[in-house]
Amino acid sequence: MAQRTHTVPVTLPHPALPLADWADCYERVIPGQPTTAISAARRALGDFAAWVRALMWLRNAAVSPFGLKGSGHDRDSKAEMIGFFPVISRSGEQAVLGFDDTHLDFRIVIDVRPAGELAQRISVTTLVHRKILLGKVYIAVITPFHRLIVKTMLLRLARPVTAIS
Repeated sequence: MAQRTHTVPVTLPHPALPLADWADCYERVIPGQPTTAISAARRALGDFAAWVRALMWLRNAAVSPFGLKGSGHDRDSKAEMIGFFPVISRSGEQAVLGFDDTHLDFRIVIDVRPAGELAQRISVTTLVHRKILLGKVYIAVITPFHRLIVKTMLLRLARPVTAIS
C-alpha cells in the first residue's frame, strides 16, 4: 500500500514559536533506512526544484519594495543554512529553521519518528506569527503555493537516495 502525505492537526501554542497564530502540518511515512531530522531537512529543503526557486525569486522581487527580508537573507551570517533557511535548533528527532521579519515570524519544524521497523514518520510543521496586516495578507496569498511546496518536499524524501560515484 502506497503511503500518502496527509495533514496533521497542530496545537498552538507551539514551543518552536509560542506566539504563532497560523500553522499547518503535513506528514508522510518514509520507508528505508533511519535518518535524522537535520538530514531530512537537507534532503527536503537543500535543493529546491527549479519551479520552487522561480517562485522564491518572484516572491523576493515582490516583497523587497516593502522592506521585507528575502529568502536566504542570512547567507552572510554565521548561521548554518539549509536552502534558503537558517537553522535555529536541531536534535536527532527535530530540526527547526526560520527567521523573523517585520510582517511575520515563521518556523519550519521537521520531526522524525519511528514508524515500524523499516520506516519513519516525517512531519513538516509550519508556524507563523503574523505581526501586522501585511503578514495576514501575505499568508493568505502564499498558502496554496506553500501547501504544494511542502507536499513536494515530502515526496522528495520518499524517493530513494541515489549514490553519487
